[in-house]
Amino acid sequence: MPTWLQWTLILGGLMAIAGLVLVIRRQLRTLSEARRSQQKTQAFQAKRRQDMIDSIRIIAQAVEEDQIEYSEACLRLKGLLDHLEPRLLEQSPYWVFRLVQEKLAHMPTHRARKQADAELIEKLDKERFAVEREHADEIRRAASAIRQYPFEPAASDR
Repeated sequence: MPTWLQWTLILGGLMAIAGLVLVIRRQLRTLSEARRSQQKTQAFQAKRRQDMIDSIRIIAQAVEEDQIEYSEACLRLKGLLDHLEPRLLEQSPYWVFRLVQEKLAHMPTHRARKQADAELIEKLDKERFAVEREHADEIRRAASAIRQYPFEPAASDR
């Protein structure tokens, strides 16, 4: 085999190796960026989960100290538990959060409440207060229980 052919083949092989090294480096960089992105996402989700747990405990404490209307607490706790531990809403004593929310679901909130007729709001408030009185003991019991509930860490933390 002529020398020039040997050198041509050697150079071709070196160029192929250099090309493959570049492809491998690019793939490793992409993989590293994907891992970093996944870690950021997991950290964000873990923080969000912990923030929801903290909110649940703060709301429950507010119920125990009579610093929040029970209907408001039930609506907020039900919403948080829907995202965090929906199965709890089917269990005793936590089912009361869902029950109260269902009984109050037809009532306007926020802007709709401000735009509603004053007589209607007064009637709905009486209905809401009656629901609160009817379930007050269960709400307090559920709030105390949820405040002490040992929420499991996020799946990414296990």
